[in-house]
Amino acid sequence: MKFLCFSDLHRNQEAARNLVRLAEDVDVVIGAGDFANRHEGLADTLDILADIDKPSILVPGNGETVDELRVATAGWKSATVLHGEGCEHAGVAFWGVGGGIPVTPFGDWSYDFDETQATELLQGCPEQGVLVVHSPPLDTVDRDSGRRVRGSESIRECVLAKRPRLVVCGHIHDDWEKQVTLESSRVLNAGPRGVVVEIDFD
Repeated sequence: MKFLCFSDLHRNQEAARNLVRLAEDVDVVIGAGDFANRHEGLADTLDILADIDKPSILVPGNGETVDELRVATAGWKSATVLHGEGCEHAGVAFWGVGGGIPVTPFGDWSYDFDETQATELLQGCPEQGVLVVHSPPLDTVDRDSGRRVRGSESIRECVLAKRPRLVVCGHIHDDWEKQVTLESSRVLNAGPRGVVVEIDFD
């Protein structure tokens, strides 16, 4: 299965138009959050992305809530918004959890969850599927500009326990497009340009 993975558009319309073009050659599109800036401008990119007719799995970032994202994608017929829930496409199980995890230093505007809340949201994650999260697993693709580790312990524990074939995240801009393997799981911090990943689920 071929995936187009992206994150952190932050109202970038040029990047959104590029993703619409790239989506023509994949099976599934994955958007790992932060379409808006501080809850503003969701429609800037989502109205463009709505032209994508491939199945599209989205989670909110810390810049928009799950409710805001669901309202903003009402016209995007092929999109499914996940947050503490899953879906299935072509026999592959997906699970999604959005928001900043752990709680960010950005203040009240940021849509954040602590590690305990995140553990609950991740509880139903199936084994050997695809995990879509805005925040990276701890000590993977989560180093900020000062090279400090900023990822989530609960997401890391979920990946080690459930062994998803693919983990798509964003949030930490300095590690955009970086990929690592955490035991048997491929972890990608996608970024706004879009990264195509192919996984054999047979």
